[in-house]
Amino acid sequence: MSYAPAVHETVAALRCVREQWAELLLAIETPPADVWPPRQLAHTLRAGDDEPLVVEDRAPLVLREHPAPLNLDALDTGLAIERMVFDLADTLAAAVQHTKQDDPRRWEFQHPGAANARRAAGSRAHGLHFASVWIEGRVLDEDTEPEQQLDSTPTAPPFEPLPPHLLHEARRTARIAEGRLLRALGLDQRTTPLPDHPCPYCAGELTLHTGPEQAPTVTCSTGPECNAPVPVDEDGRRSWGWSNLVLLVSALHSA
Repeated sequence: MSYAPAVHETVAALRCVREQWAELLLAIETPPADVWPPRQLAHTLRAGDDEPLVVEDRAPLVLREHPAPLNLDALDTGLAIERMVFDLADTLAAAVQHTKQDDPRRWEFQHPGAANARRAAGSRAHGLHFASVWIEGRVLDEDTEPEQQLDSTPTAPPFEPLPPHLLHEARRTARIAEGRLLRALGLDQRTTPLPDHPCPYCAGELTLHTGPEQAPTVTCSTGPECNAPVPVDEDGRRSWGWSNLVLLVSALHSA
């Protein structure tokens, strides 16, 4: 029986969570907004801020470094995803890990009694990115072959191959985490009419399109007769892609 589809789906979900994690941290710092403008534009369009909302320089990207949150739903989602991913790493480590204490590949469990806070958190102190990459390694059966010491003495592999039931548990957890994150960011597959925002060029109905692997777009129901200065999509609708959305926001504001 091939487990390749389960491996592929798990790895894809984990990578999606890692790639969108910084966006969730930005959402926590941004007050909840209506459907329009798209949440991805929120921190670009915020006026009057002395400093932009940038999280890429934080290492690791962890929730506990946040100031008072402005979006509690996003914070709750982040905490839930961290808990799911960290608990999954604990479960996999308990089943397949054989590395020594000083091996950097080792997943360190929490030690509540430790005096040092970082030591008490174990590998969780490194954040969700580290945990996701570590789980991905177990799903891909990395480091499961015997190794040799410097004197050529063979040693047992650092990890055992992941058994099927834990692969499916990893897949289930990763997909749940991915789904929760995408919904929190409004990036799940959805089509949302914007009745309160008629097209500023022809008064047609605008529709917002979002998806997990696409930038948000907006289309006008009028079709090619609309004189908006944007291309027509395959369905004959004027379409504002990511590069044109700020122009649409400006046009709607002027209208």
